[in-house]
Amino acid sequence: MKKLLVILLALALVFAFAACAQEDPAQTEDPAQTEDPAGEETGEESAALTPETIKVGHIHINDEAEQGYSTAHINGVKAACEALGIPEENVIGKYNIGEDSSCDTALRELVEAGCNIIFADSFGHEDFVMEVAKEYPEIVFCHATGTQAASSGLDNVANYFGNIYDARYLSGIVAGMATETNKLGYVTAQPFAECISGLTAFYLGAKSVNPDVTMDIMFTNTWYDVTLESQAAQALIDGGADVLGQHADSAATQTTAEAAGAYGIGYNTDMSVAAPAANLCSAVWNWQPAYQHMIQAVLDGAEITDYSGTLAEGMVDVVYNEELLTSLGIADEVKAAVEEARAGINDGSIHVFDTTTFTVGGEEVTSTADVEGYNGNEYIWDGYFHESELASAPAFNFYIDGITVIQ
Repeated sequence: MKKLLVILLALALVFAFAACAQEDPAQTEDPAQTEDPAGEETGEESAALTPETIKVGHIHINDEAEQGYSTAHINGVKAACEALGIPEENVIGKYNIGEDSSCDTALRELVEAGCNIIFADSFGHEDFVMEVAKEYPEIVFCHATGTQAASSGLDNVANYFGNIYDARYLSGIVAGMATETNKLGYVTAQPFAECISGLTAFYLGAKSVNPDVTMDIMFTNTWYDVTLESQAAQALIDGGADVLGQHADSAATQTTAEAAGAYGIGYNTDMSVAAPAANLCSAVWNWQPAYQHMIQAVLDGAEITDYSGTLAEGMVDVVYNEELLTSLGIADEVKAAVEEARAGINDGSIHVFDTTTFTVGGEEVTSTADVEGYNGNEYIWDGYFHESELASAPAFNFYIDGITVIQ
C-alpha cells in the first residue's frame, strides 16, 4: 500500500510539471511577431521610424578633401539630415570606398550598425549595392548615377540623380561666350553615358551662342586622379583650347588652366575657390533634395522609387565667378544669356538635346535607331532626346559632330 502511494504521488508530480511546462501563447510569443485584431504585425519591429530613431548610412568614393563630387554628396547628406532633425550620431559615413570589394564590406558594416537606409555615390558601387540589398529586404538602399534599380524587381532599391545636363548647358553658354580661339577642351572621366551626356550638353550650350565653336575631349578613365586630370588639361590647352570644361572629381583641370593662363568651367562644387583667376563658373550639385526625398520616404513608410532632381528645384545650378567675369567685361552679357536659357529650360521652350541643333555624320538624328547602343529603346520623340525621363540615370551615349575625342 505504501508503495502504491509513492507511485501515485510520483505520477501526480509528473502531470503537474507537464501542465506548468505547457506554452502560454500570451506570455511566450515574440512580441515583435504578434498580430493585432486587424491581422497586422505589432511590436518593436514594426514601430514607425522617426527622425530620432532612424539611422542613415552613406558611402563615398572619396572624402571632403577632394573638393568635388563626393564633397557635394557629403554636404547633401548633412544638409538633408539636419533639415529632417536626425541626430548626428545616427548618421554614419564611410569614405574613400573604392568600386571593389571594399564597398561590399562597407555596406555590411552599415547594416550591422543598424542603418535603415544606406546610400552609395559612385557608379561602380552599384553591383555591390544590388547584391547586399537582396539579402536585406527590410533595409532601403539608394545608389547615385546607377541604372539597375527600376528593372531589378527589388522593392528596397532606388537610383537617384539629377538633370545636371541642364546646368552643363548653361555653363557651356559661358564657355562659348568666353572663348577666343573657338576651341574648347573637356577633361572627362569615363566613356559612359553619364559623362557623354554631360559633355554633349556643355558643347550644345556653347554652340547655342557660338555656332563656330568646336570641342576636343580627353578621357582619364578614372573618376579621380589629380595627375591624369592635370595632364589631360595641359594637353588640351597645348592643342589650342582656351576654355576647359570637366567631368572629373578634382579641381586639377581648373588649377592647370590657371597656371597656363587659360580659363575653366568647374564641376560639382564652386571651383573658383581653387582657381579664382581661371574658373569662370561651375556647374554645381545640391544633393540635399535627393537625400531628403529618399529619407523622408522611409520615415513615411512610402514606396521607394527612382528620383531625378531638376534645375527648377535647385538640385543642379550654375555658380558664377563674379569677380573674374566682371574683370573680363562680360559679366552682364554672360548672365543675361544664361538666365534667358534657364527660363527656357524651366518653361519647356528649350530642350538641351533638341535634335535640330546637332548632327551625327552630317545627318540629323531623329530616332535612337539611327545610332548604336540602344537595342530598340527609343528616347527621341517630339523633336528631342528625352534625357533622364525614362530612368534617373543619363542615357545620351553618342558623339555628335563638332566634338573630337583625343587619344
